[in-house]
Amino acid sequence: MEEKRDQNKVSDAYEDFLGDISDQFSRKDEEKDFLDSIGPSSPKTDIQVNVGERVKAVREKRGLTLQDISQRTDIDISLLEEIEKGDVAPPLGVVIKLAKALEMKMGYFISGEENRPYTIVRRDDRKVISRYDSKKEKHYGYEFESLAPHKTDRHMEPFMVTLGPTDTEEEISAHDGQEFIYVLEGNMEVLYGEETYILEPGDSVYYDSTVPHLVKCHGGKKTKILAVLYAER
Repeated sequence: MEEKRDQNKVSDAYEDFLGDISDQFSRKDEEKDFLDSIGPSSPKTDIQVNVGERVKAVREKRGLTLQDISQRTDIDISLLEEIEKGDVAPPLGVVIKLAKALEMKMGYFISGEENRPYTIVRRDDRKVISRYDSKKEKHYGYEFESLAPHKTDRHMEPFMVTLGPTDTEEEISAHDGQEFIYVLEGNMEVLYGEETYILEPGDSVYYDSTVPHLVKCHGGKKTKILAVLYAER
């Protein structure tokens, strides 16, 4: 099913998920400590951490100023300051730009320390991260599980994502890299360029993230997807 869509702000839980994964781990051992502390019956947990500390540490180690990073990324210095202070969780596109400017891989900033040649995540050991609004009064539209924590030199970031119906409005986005999505449950709406598609369970999509795109839950029921993000340094 294809139809033209207005490319202004629309509801988009998936893009909000992309923006939030960038700040899930701020300390090197936080993910390991979390996994060690939970069991199969543990409740879902809302984890709020900030990528700014990691960005600032790498920038200072490289001997770069905020002005240097701003010139390399076209990101305003004021926004860079907010990111480093932890006041802003940068969306995926910004994280990719920062990773390139700092000569680091995206994975270092969005899912913690890379220190294993391979990683195995058991079905009952996957940690769940839910996104809430600032007051944590209601669900914000998605929850996700990281499927490859700590893998050294990885080029892909796989996640199991559950999208929920939401009134949150987001703008379409474009950034370096590619994305692959496989629909497991429910229906998903994809806006890619000027086209719109409705995907059902068993359907998949693979696209270049440089083209303006948007992915969200379609209908009143939750949508579960396997999402794999890829970006070269």
